[in-house]
Amino acid sequence: MPSEVDGFTYGAVTPVAAYLMACLGSALGLRCVVRTMHHRQGWKPGWLALGAASIGCGIWTMHFIAMTGFTMEWTPIAYDVWLTVLSLAVAITVVSVGVFIVGYCGSSLGVLATAGMITGLGVAAMHYMGMAAMNFDGHVRYSTTGVTLSVLVAIAAATAALWAAVSIKGFRSSLAASLVMAVAVTGMHYTGMAAATFHSDHLEGYEVGGRSPLSLLLPMLVGPAIFLTLATVVVMFDPVLVAGDPQDHTPDSRRQAAPHPDATASSKHHDGPAPSRVDLFSDAPDPSRPPPSRTSRR
Repeated sequence: MPSEVDGFTYGAVTPVAAYLMACLGSALGLRCVVRTMHHRQGWKPGWLALGAASIGCGIWTMHFIAMTGFTMEWTPIAYDVWLTVLSLAVAITVVSVGVFIVGYCGSSLGVLATAGMITGLGVAAMHYMGMAAMNFDGHVRYSTTGVTLSVLVAIAAATAALWAAVSIKGFRSSLAASLVMAVAVTGMHYTGMAAATFHSDHLEGYEVGGRSPLSLLLPMLVGPAIFLTLATVVVMFDPVLVAGDPQDHTPDSRRQAAPHPDATASSKHHDGPAPSRVDLFSDAPDPSRPPPSRTSRR
């Protein structure tokens, strides 16, 4: 990019904030998928949808938080509203496809490769749709090598995230996986930005159409941020994720199914049916037993 283009107008604020949102979305999505893969209770499609929406919102929010720090000296930047909204829908849709494929088809190598490729291509499409939503006095040229590298990074990040979702169960492991995934997703964004070269057309009387970044992106970021907050509350206070699924605790069920030691000991001393209460605590004869035989004395 020419020197007149600045991708870090606010310094480290926008990349750090973008990375944190990617971490949040990834962590929530992984925990939701873990909820369906390793616990039996709950509505599986609902948890998969919540996880996919969390990952999609996290990736989309990461992208446009990073774009608020992108400026050009020679022209203002505006964004097409509908194309920006469409990029959010694409992000959630493609992530949902990948998550549902893994959630219902398993974690074999072929399934992970297919789901990861679909999800990665969708994430890359969301990025370049967001770039196409920019309106400014100029045009963009992309490096083929840079675009290819960004797409490969997106596919690798998506495949790794889906593998972690079906293979990792513990909270700490899921958190570590989300941190790595956020690095890959954020790296994909800045790799795609590095592949772009912006040139000015210097058109006299050119008017930028659309909404400015602050007037469009900040209000639009409120919705996904609220959704991620609500998803955080749902995941944090879910009783199964907090306490575990009681059906998965086999030692307890085995202990309940095992016979009592006293019952086992008593069964060894009695070959027939257990004596009734009358036999043990009464002198009255048992009607079920035959009367004793009488012998005469001589």
